[in-house]
Amino acid sequence: MKLFVDNLTNVDFSYLHPQRGLMGESWLVQLELDGSLNEQGMICDFGIVKKEVKKWFDLWIDHALVVPTQMPRLSQHTEEGYTQVEWLYKTGERFVCRSPKAAICLVDLPEVTEESLAEWCKDKLLDLFPGEVKGLNIRFVPEKIDGAFYHYSHGLQKHDGNCQRIAHGHRSKIELYINGQRDNDLELEWAERFKEIYIGSESHLTSQSDTVHEYAYQAPQGEFSISLPASVCYLIDTDTTVELIASHLAQQIKLSRPNDEVLVKAYEGVGKGAIAQA
Repeated sequence: MKLFVDNLTNVDFSYLHPQRGLMGESWLVQLELDGSLNEQGMICDFGIVKKEVKKWFDLWIDHALVVPTQMPRLSQHTEEGYTQVEWLYKTGERFVCRSPKAAICLVDLPEVTEESLAEWCKDKLLDLFPGEVKGLNIRFVPEKIDGAFYHYSHGLQKHDGNCQRIAHGHRSKIELYINGQRDNDLELEWAERFKEIYIGSESHLTSQSDTVHEYAYQAPQGEFSISLPASVCYLIDTDTTVELIASHLAQQIKLSRPNDEVLVKAYEGVGKGAIAQA
C-alpha cells in the first residue's frame, strides 16, 4: 500500500550552484509513503504526515542557504554556533556568507538538484514515521510558469521568523501591466535583470565597490553577513519585502512611462506576492 500527499508544502530557499552561484528557489513537495495498514486501516494519519514533514522542512530547508559541500572551490567551517561558507566563482570572485548555524544547511552533495536534495532528505524523513511506514519517496517540483520568472535571494532583518536569514530566496514569476494590458516584453526585460540576483538594502550595506558588495546586520537569530560580486547584486533604498520590491518596480517602470498607468504583480515563490501601482 502507498499513501501520497501532493503539494504537501513548498520550500523557499537559496543554494549555491557550481556555475551560477547564489540561486533563490521555490519547490513544491510531493510525498509517497510505503507501508502496511495499522489497526485503524491506515498507513499513517494524514494529519501526522503533513504536520511532521512540514515541521522538518521548516527546520532544515525552508528559508535556509543550502550548501553542497562537495562543490569545487568551496570551504566551510562551524564554530561557536555560526557557520561560514566561502566559495570562488570560476572568475576568481568570492562569495562569503556567515550566519547562525541553523540558517545554513550543509549537504554532502556535489550539486543541489531536485533529485539529489530529495535523496538526501529521504532517509532523514523516514525516521519521523511509525513502524507501519516501510519506505518513502519524495519529489521536489518547480512550479510550472508560463512566462517570465527570476531567481532572487535576500534577507529581512526585521522579520521575527526565518525570513530574517540573509541568504534565502525564491523562484518567482512576474506580471507587469501597462494601461491594463499585460506587457510580456517588459516582464522578460525585468526577469533578465533580476536573473540570479541578490536584492540588498542600502541600510545593510557595509562596503561597496565596483566589484564587491558586502552586507551585514543583527537580527533576532544572531549576526548575519554576506559578500558577493557587485554584478549579481541589485540595491534598493528600502527593505526587501515583496511589497517593497513590487513598489520599487512600479516606480522604476513609471520613470520611463510617465504618462502610463503601471501595475506590478510580483510573486514571492509559489502563489503569493504583492501588487503595486504607479
